[in-house]
Amino acid sequence: MTYIMTVKVFKNKFIKNIELDQNLAKFTWFRVGGNAEMLYVPENEQSLINFLKNKPIEHKVFVIGAGSNLLIRDKGINGIILISKKLKKISIDDEGIISAQAGAVDAEVARFARDHERAGLEFLLGIPGTIGGGIKMNSGAFGSEFKDILIDVTAINQSGELRVFSNQELQMDYRKIGISDEWIFCAARFKTSSDSKQNIENKMKKILNLRKTAQPTGVKTGGSTFRNPVGHKAWELIDKAGCRGLKIGDAMISDKHCNFIVNLKNSSAQQIEELGEKVKSKVFETSGIKLNWEIQRVGIK
Repeated sequence: MTYIMTVKVFKNKFIKNIELDQNLAKFTWFRVGGNAEMLYVPENEQSLINFLKNKPIEHKVFVIGAGSNLLIRDKGINGIILISKKLKKISIDDEGIISAQAGAVDAEVARFARDHERAGLEFLLGIPGTIGGGIKMNSGAFGSEFKDILIDVTAINQSGELRVFSNQELQMDYRKIGISDEWIFCAARFKTSSDSKQNIENKMKKILNLRKTAQPTGVKTGGSTFRNPVGHKAWELIDKAGCRGLKIGDAMISDKHCNFIVNLKNSSAQQIEELGEKVKSKVFETSGIKLNWEIQRVGIK
């Protein structure tokens, strides 16, 4: 089935939210990448469920949240790209449990918790992404990660089947989880503790200051490029390999934090990926340690 035929199948219910052959660069922090064959932006959780239940099973869905830890290749992506930006509701119950939809920005969830005098989510301020992506990667910062706060997550598979996964069922580990990529996260619940707004604000200010001091901000980047190998810091290995400031075209290893790649101006996705592979090679030559990408690289090679 062609994508034009697919659009006709969805016409009555979904056409206003579907676009064909749309460039994806604006949806990523790197501001690079090719086109999506089909782009879908659900209005709410129910529209997402309806969409997945009605789409042809052969068309797989890839979700983009904030696009912060993502590199889309220059030739684009086959299939359906789902943009979760409208799924961003945040709420709190009488027991202090905070619920957030998958498209909610991590920092906004942290601020919501602060405003309701609930502590434990402050570290989310240091993670440039959304709740859905944070769970998928078990993202972390400043000594905490998602597995420390998550109670459970509601997910939907490519056929529209809903399921709730507990923290334990997700098998959360360092920058990964143990369930299939076919599951798309809809919303999650987080445990918190009571504290004063001022104490929480003080912790958040400290996190912001640390981030501004140690990491490049206000630039086109994808966040941490490589996972930390066991017993090592990726940035230290990269620095010792002489890669600080290394460039390919407009892609450069940040001179502020060696585990960040920066798009100086008009880099291509290919240049960014080539630079990352060059760094991996140099680190292995100097230390014998293999770096693994933390940034998700997707699309047609």
